[in-house]
Amino acid sequence: MATETQTPAAPALSRKDFVTPNDVRWCPGCGDYAILNSLQRTLPELGVPRENFVIISGIGCSSRFPYYMQTYGFHTIHGRAPTVATGVKVANPDLSVWLVTGDGDGLSIGGTHLLHLLRRNLDVTVLLFNNRIYGLTKGQYSPTSPEGTRTKTTPGGSVDHPINPLLFALGAEATFIARTLDNNPKHMVETFKAAHEHKGVSFVEIFQNCVIFNDGAWDAVYAKENRNEQMLFLEAGKPLLFGKDKQKGIRLNGLTPEICDATAPDVLIHQPDHASPLYSQMLANMTLPDFPTPVGVVRSIQRPSYEQQIHGQVLAAQEKLGGGTWQELLHGSSTWTVE
Repeated sequence: MATETQTPAAPALSRKDFVTPNDVRWCPGCGDYAILNSLQRTLPELGVPRENFVIISGIGCSSRFPYYMQTYGFHTIHGRAPTVATGVKVANPDLSVWLVTGDGDGLSIGGTHLLHLLRRNLDVTVLLFNNRIYGLTKGQYSPTSPEGTRTKTTPGGSVDHPINPLLFALGAEATFIARTLDNNPKHMVETFKAAHEHKGVSFVEIFQNCVIFNDGAWDAVYAKENRNEQMLFLEAGKPLLFGKDKQKGIRLNGLTPEICDATAPDVLIHQPDHASPLYSQMLANMTLPDFPTPVGVVRSIQRPSYEQQIHGQVLAAQEKLGGGTWQELLHGSSTWTVE
């Protein structure tokens, strides 16, 4: 009697499987180290074969990532990582594509490219490192630098109004938007997992410190002495509470949020899947000194992904017209012979 042979289970992956032999070259103390470690801890837990991961980056300190991840990857040109990621995902939708960029690479020269990736809703995870400065080119102000920031290119202080990355993603109608922190590895791993599980584009802003050119970029938010009062951790289905003992909450006064006592009956419940973007916009606009800064999944809704729809069109055409051949394509009705 014949017995059915079983395919042996794939060996479990660990962080070590995603560590390359390359020397990691960032400034000592850079937040990029913590982000790298967190992503290397995340990928083994996703149940995806290592050969199905692709890391794509543009230009900047963060964009060295493909060299430090033992996966397939592309280190592309300044701001153009979204276009390469689009091609990779459409060509092979089975791949888990991660786009690593910075506030300069992603929101300055790459702003238009990133916008189209988000609006198309490709199933790609975007990790945007936000240190509010150009680090690789030695400390110029970036699209997220606060007004008044003094740098080599703005010695009198920046007069540019900065981009809010979450509002940028909301404006492009991204279906998953989140924020996490380089000094909270546990939260980073949880956020990266949630981003991967989402079917559609995932945009994750990461508060990241630059110890050389913008040290303390986010201390007002997440330094030990500030974090209780200045951070609002978001959990779906739970009230918006913050403070040392969760004694404060957020409620609406008309269309305007306000701080209230945690025991107030009208404290808002976090609803990242709310159909209207107005709730998510309110969260994205909350910032110090008036409000705590929201951290976690801000928005998560469902919409068909770009690559699904593209391949759906291909299958529909094949069912109607047949598979076709390269010979027919090259010598079909739209070609002619010149004698």
